[in-house]
Amino acid sequence: MIQSIFNQFEHNSQYTSHQVLEAGHINDTYLIKTKTKPFYVLQRINHHVFPNVPELIENKVNTTNFLRKKYSKEDGSRKVLTFISTKNQKYFHQDNNGYYWNLMIYLDQTQSFENILNSKIAYEGGKLFGDFLDKTSTFDHTKLHIVIPKFHNLKHRLNQFEDAITNGKPTRIKQAKPWIKIIYSEKNDILKLQTLKESGAIPLRLTHNDTKISNVLFDLQGNGLCVIDLDTIMPGIIHYDFGDAIRTMCNTAKEDEKDISKVYLNLDYFKAFVKGFSEKTKGNITQTEIETLVLGAKYITMIQGVRILTDYLNGDIYYKTEYENHNLVRAKNQLRFLQQLNTLTDELNEIVNQFYRTVKK
Repeated sequence: MIQSIFNQFEHNSQYTSHQVLEAGHINDTYLIKTKTKPFYVLQRINHHVFPNVPELIENKVNTTNFLRKKYSKEDGSRKVLTFISTKNQKYFHQDNNGYYWNLMIYLDQTQSFENILNSKIAYEGGKLFGDFLDKTSTFDHTKLHIVIPKFHNLKHRLNQFEDAITNGKPTRIKQAKPWIKIIYSEKNDILKLQTLKESGAIPLRLTHNDTKISNVLFDLQGNGLCVIDLDTIMPGIIHYDFGDAIRTMCNTAKEDEKDISKVYLNLDYFKAFVKGFSEKTKGNITQTEIETLVLGAKYITMIQGVRILTDYLNGDIYYKTEYENHNLVRAKNQLRFLQQLNTLTDELNEIVNQFYRTVKK
């Protein structure tokens, strides 16, 4: 089947074998080996998570085509994903079961990391995600499709949370009471960011929306090379990408660590990420955005905590779990990290200001 689907695309290569790529939790991804290089990455997009896959793929293709013009031909082939069209000039193939597939050129001589191992990786991640935002800053975000409606809308997530408190499992609601209380105590301050966005005080732009370190490819010397996993590209604010990076890269514990006393913010990684991020975004960021970047980290962490706790109260409908209170453990982890962000707010803001000192209003 894989060979047959691969041959629906315009590649002029001879298939020899394929293997599953152990990356990602939503889509099915395969490395296609051919008689001569380049090799390819064939991906089946999960249309249950993404209701309109053709629009999602259009976002990816238009973004990468736009990005490639920002680089030399040689750099563009390594620093930007290249999508291959089908023989009927589409960028997706729909199989007989209704699944959608897209094909990319495989970037060899690269590596990726599931977790931050040192400050250099954090710095390189900051540079690459910052460069992605900088180079797409003139992209017309109104031409992007909304692939997941209200994805980073905290008001919407809180409404779902309220419904879960009303209609969820009573025993779980009782067990989660201390963490429910934290959400209620924090929500008004954190919602200020959404108010700024809705008022136009913070500009909309193209954002990646899933800025964990595993979505960066590095060269073999450990330098950031290419941003990958572009499925969630949508209009957003810079805080979404900054905030999700801090949430995922700077937590000293795994997301399902049961001992939340191990949850701390790694200041060295934070400084390294901000240094790299600021170097690339100084030319396309406003003073209001700078002053609220740390609030962005709180905002995204709160959203994740709310989403996971909502799912726990509803009986684990969305997130896969391995044991009874797995989602409660995950939610505690996020909300504990939010508390860490609150404790360190002044210090984090000073670090951000230090690296953006030269930016004018």
